[in-house]
Amino acid sequence: MTSFFGELITLMLMAFALGMDAFSVGLGMGMFELRLRQIFKIGITIGLFHVFMPLLGMIAGRFLSEQFGSIAAYIGGGLLLLLGAQMIWSSIKDDDSSLITPVGFGLLIFALSVSLDSFSVGLSLGIYGAKTALVLVCFGAAAAILTWAGLLAGRKVQGWLGSYSEALGGAILLAFGIKLLWPFF
Repeated sequence: MTSFFGELITLMLMAFALGMDAFSVGLGMGMFELRLRQIFKIGITIGLFHVFMPLLGMIAGRFLSEQFGSIAAYIGGGLLLLLGAQMIWSSIKDDDSSLITPVGFGLLIFALSVSLDSFSVGLSLGIYGAKTALVLVCFGAAAAILTWAGLLAGRKVQGWLGSYSEALGGAILLAFGIKLLWPFF
């Protein structure tokens, strides 16, 4: 019983750490004018990606080398750089249309970008034989809750900053992408 609680606490801490990128990206995405219903859907989507990506990672963990973790970080960082730059560009130009928004395909890109690191962690957890259901519940719940918190905080900041809010959101995404890629330079 003690080992179960030890594993639970460890997995909750890991889930919180992995969910912080969902919070950061949620903060940036919250700069868009989003309704509460959209915020709910975004949180659920990102939470589901944080369930499926570590599951895939755990399955693949027995077959893939540790090198894949750095590739996932490159892809995740690159996506965040792209999304951040696009948000800044769309805030500068006069046209209100945005190439990537947190709905439809854009939402899938956002969810994928913040869940790639959980795939990498799933690889390691698969090798070490962690309890799959416990991992998935912890990761999914933490990601959804932290995404909602980030989106709601971003929504409040957006109201204060007006037209500059999308540029700030893009800068947050750019900074987080750079943070992900920094160890590789």
